[in-house]
Amino acid sequence: MMGLAETQTLEERYLMRTYKRGPVDFVRGEGVYLYDVDGKEYLDFLAGISVCSIGHCHPAVVAAVTEQTERLMHVSNLFYTEPMTKLAQRLSHSSLGGRVFFCNSGTEANEAAIKVARKHAHGRGVTAPEIVSFEGEFHGRSYGALAATPKLARNEALGPMLPGFRSVPDNDVEALRAAVGPNTAAVLIEPIQGESGVWPTSDDALVAARQACDEVGALLIFDEIQTGIGRTGSLWAYQQTPVRPDVITSAKALGNGMPIGACITGPEAADALQPGDHGSTFAAGPIGTSAALAVLDTVDDPTLLRSVRELGGRLRTGLEELPGVAGTRGRGLMIGVALEDGIDAAAIGADLLRRGLIVNVPAQSTLRLLPPLVVDGDQIDRGVALIGESLAAAG
Repeated sequence: MMGLAETQTLEERYLMRTYKRGPVDFVRGEGVYLYDVDGKEYLDFLAGISVCSIGHCHPAVVAAVTEQTERLMHVSNLFYTEPMTKLAQRLSHSSLGGRVFFCNSGTEANEAAIKVARKHAHGRGVTAPEIVSFEGEFHGRSYGALAATPKLARNEALGPMLPGFRSVPDNDVEALRAAVGPNTAAVLIEPIQGESGVWPTSDDALVAARQACDEVGALLIFDEIQTGIGRTGSLWAYQQTPVRPDVITSAKALGNGMPIGACITGPEAADALQPGDHGSTFAAGPIGTSAALAVLDTVDDPTLLRSVRELGGRLRTGLEELPGVAGTRGRGLMIGVALEDGIDAAAIGADLLRRGLIVNVPAQSTLRLLPPLVVDGDQIDRGVALIGESLAAAG
């Protein structure tokens, strides 16, 4: 097995420079822990950016993937497979009651949702459909999803961007209402903005979006790539809001490490896409769908979801008692930690990695915490203690 230095040398020479990586080479994971090439243990409070939500190498997922891999790995969407149909039924029944399009990632799920919205709008006579989103959101990096991600879409070196997208300031109800009109195909919203630092969208803004969509016949789409599959303490984040969307998108935790995404509709948009309108070579493959069924068997459980809410409260309470923490925000085990002025979040994040705690730094004064949903109280307390030690050392 290569050491870290050798791995870094290969990365520097052969990988495109699209990521700034932490100086760790991980080789094994188990539950809420990761282990590097030297055997050092890390408490993982990031979970692969909300992907490994029931922990690394969860036995049920490993068993489902192993059994399916030994039996059938791929057959294409030109034929039926049982896991595909069972997962579609499970996702539909647990959410909006319509139909499901499977894909391989969150970006692709949002691309499918954009296509659904545009075709639905054309069906009601809109010739130039528009998608409205909030300024601080992140929906992906392919061109449709990127155009709906205002801050990234301003990169002129990647232009021109796909037309037909409008953005308004976060939670600005009046600006949202003004932006939605006869040409609006959909309003696309993260119920909690993840990549910008865990910022919940206000109930007032969600209600305004629902009302505005209803007035013009547009679809309300919730991007639940990061918030879905139990992260907030309910299977879907929208279930803790005052509104019900017409479409939700899912990925990340859906496969717990296996690449899979889904665009799930309610009845209104269920038949928007017809044969030939969309497709994906690897989507709905039996391995990914088998993994997702095992994930849902674990997560869609009232006891676990209640634990997510309770442990999220315990984590926030502990953090808010620490010197250097200005406050917290979020829901369940999706938490943004605001640091006091003068504290460099990037330096804290790097120090925590050295101490054996993995967190994310989405902004200059913010830590993002996304622990696995199977974390326990002692592990929560250990994470808080490590953050406290790091803040004290920085002070």
